[in-house]
Amino acid sequence: MTKTGMVLLLGGLIGFLASASHAANITGQWRSEFDSPVGLQKYLYTFESAGGKLTGKATGDIGGRTRQSELKDIKLTGDAISFVELTSFQGNDLRIEYTGKLADNEMKLTRKVGDFGTEEIVVRRAQGSNVAASATSPNSTNAAAGERSRRGPGGFGGPIVLGPDDKAAFDDPPAGFNQKRDDIPHGKLEMVEYESKTVGTTRKMNVYTPPGYSKDQKYPVLYLLHGIGGDETEWERFATPDVLLDNLIADGKAVPMIIVMPNGRAQKDDRAGPNAMATAPAFAKFERDLLDDVIPAIQSHYGTYTNRESRALAGLSMGGGQSLNFGLAHLDTFAWVGGFSSAPNTKPPQQLVPDPAAATKQLKLLWVSCGNKDGLIRISQGVHAYLKENKVPHVWHVDGNAHDATHWRNNLWLFSQRIFK
Repeated sequence: MTKTGMVLLLGGLIGFLASASHAANITGQWRSEFDSPVGLQKYLYTFESAGGKLTGKATGDIGGRTRQSELKDIKLTGDAISFVELTSFQGNDLRIEYTGKLADNEMKLTRKVGDFGTEEIVVRRAQGSNVAASATSPNSTNAAAGERSRRGPGGFGGPIVLGPDDKAAFDDPPAGFNQKRDDIPHGKLEMVEYESKTVGTTRKMNVYTPPGYSKDQKYPVLYLLHGIGGDETEWERFATPDVLLDNLIADGKAVPMIIVMPNGRAQKDDRAGPNAMATAPAFAKFERDLLDDVIPAIQSHYGTYTNRESRALAGLSMGGGQSLNFGLAHLDTFAWVGGFSSAPNTKPPQQLVPDPAAATKQLKLLWVSCGNKDGLIRISQGVHAYLKENKVPHVWHVDGNAHDATHWRNNLWLFSQRIFK
């Protein structure tokens, strides 16, 4: 063998041994426990090596409920490691990306959960082979059952832990509040199109105008945002805002207003599709579509006031997170902001309200609500706690519902009576 061939052979052997060494360093079971917006999470990661390829799986525990998922695209180069966890969220596929460093028996990783947020976690090699035993012991099973009884429907979200502040600020709506009444004037609901420079296409939005609407008059506007799996029709399907407002206006409980229900998924194909979670980045992009395209289109086609005091922003779930994120970041545009059972896309409270004193001066109403059976209540609880600590006036309303249409419908009814007054 030539000298050059020997060098190449040795180089390849060294590379193979290094690869095998790294595989040996990661194969086995690893554990992590970390806090997150949906509660305390406990994970067991299992890595295996076969035929020079790394495979893996993860078992996660959130509030006593276990889920299993596959680990894909596992890459180990030097001390750098990355892999992807494929799981689901509200029936939609969710991609969780891990990147970080491996050192002996510890991994320090950044965990990116779709477009909802990131967290820094530490994963340590499990000692012994029976690492999952504690999860199936009688005591932990009983504890898990207790936790499951306090979770949202379908095991969604984290454990529900209620505090003394977590109670209803208002009574539920009366029976029949959402029934159409034939003996009162009715507004109009219509689907309209607008040109979106942000997305580069023609988009649709559902618009309610109150009874007796005239373009020669001026009206305040409520922009109402939908959830991760919805579109511009979701509010009408869940809550019939036109019926609610017709009834409230007839009873003198709400100011005549325009309600705009746009599609908060700012992309050319703005349908939720089979994997709504994959569209999460478009919900963040909608901030510019709302400010630069939706609002100008409404103001050019309808009789509206254009001052901030005559503009409100509210939403449900993912749209609740959007409303808090966008509304509180643009208090020069919105004076009334509401988040109903806001989803994990909600920014940390310190980012939502970095200047509590300024927010206090500018806000007319900040509404934060969630149901006491909603596994995502932890997110809204965190917002409330920060606002309370920093003396920012707000409504904190916790009713007896889950992450569901009843909560959203009831809170729209309550919220719409208190804006533009």
